[in-house]
Amino acid sequence: MNGQNRKDIKSGSEVYIVLKKDQRSGKRTRGVVKDLLTKSAFHPHGIKVRLQDGRVGRVQEIIK
Repeated sequence: MNGQNRKDIKSGSEVYIVLKKDQRSGKRTRGVVKDLLTKSAFHPHGIKVRLQDGRVGRVQEIIK
């Protein structure tokens, strides 16, 4: 599942994100969502989240 819809992502969800510094390479980082930072219901590049370790990026995939 992609990370473009806010309703699909909850605090505690395990996700793959792309950090700002990794946007060109597309390198993904795995982590657990702490906060949802994007206020809109949909974002074409992925909902921006803060992981429990403090890193911030856009969700690329939600891990079931």
